[in-house]
Amino acid sequence: MEPTLAGKIALVAGATRGAGRGIALALGEAGATVYCSGRSTREARSEYDRPETIEETAELVTQAGGTGIAMAVDHLDSAAVAALVAHIDAMHGRLDLLVNDIWGGEKLIEWEQNIWEHDLEAGLHMLDLGVRTHLITSHHALGLLSKKPGGLVVEVTDGTKEFNQNQYRISTFYDLAKNAALRMTFTLAHELKPHGCAAVVVSPGWLRSEMMLENYGVTEANWQSATGAGGHFAAISESPRFVGRAIAALAADPEIMARSGASFSSGGLAGDYGFTDLDGSAPDCWRYMEEVQGAGLPADAAGYR
Repeated sequence: MEPTLAGKIALVAGATRGAGRGIALALGEAGATVYCSGRSTREARSEYDRPETIEETAELVTQAGGTGIAMAVDHLDSAAVAALVAHIDAMHGRLDLLVNDIWGGEKLIEWEQNIWEHDLEAGLHMLDLGVRTHLITSHHALGLLSKKPGGLVVEVTDGTKEFNQNQYRISTFYDLAKNAALRMTFTLAHELKPHGCAAVVVSPGWLRSEMMLENYGVTEANWQSATGAGGHFAAISESPRFVGRAIAALAADPEIMARSGASFSSGGLAGDYGFTDLDGSAPDCWRYMEEVQGAGLPADAAGYR
């Protein structure tokens, strides 16, 4: 990707691993200065207790061609988020792109559990991680972003508006956490419009995050050999860089206001902007999920990759 975001200041909130890391790297590919925030550092791990760190993400951003800056922040801590935004303001006087990718709820998920059977504290914490963090971050960051026309906030979620509106997403708690971003984008677009700034929501497809690769017993080097999920993971999954390139394309679009308030998938945006995943393909996961996997057909990515 050509460095179309040179000189731009971005904050990827929740950049430690998974989609957040892929987004930060793609913005680095495009030449941006990327603040990478999260809880896991080389000195202390979050409740995930995983090895990935924000320092590593920032270093990878710089290696990709941008400027990566690691910031240790718990996005449930309002004062810490306010301090992060104040630092960006003091250093640059502006914020061009906010990506709200904070999550961290995988270990709290109880699949297909009725609300009266689901662990209540786990469910409420899922909402804290997936909704409250986004509200806190937007509250503190969008005042700075809205000072200059052309700013963009991207809410990252699981599922497009079209897919989610007719689907039960795992549990009531998970469903609310992931659908809140869709409505939040609508309201943010309304509030940012007078300032010449936009808000969109983007969903990756079946993401080859570090945790997902471990779950299927493969690596990014041999993911095509995964045999689980009836072969659908090997057929249609995408690297975290793919959704990152989708967001980089949106951030570089001079006509972004025409998309404000809308919901997009990484695969759908690849069709619009012409970018590809690391392997040169362009997986259209959500269409595949409805038309192939959801229809009970055998794994076959022909026409979807």
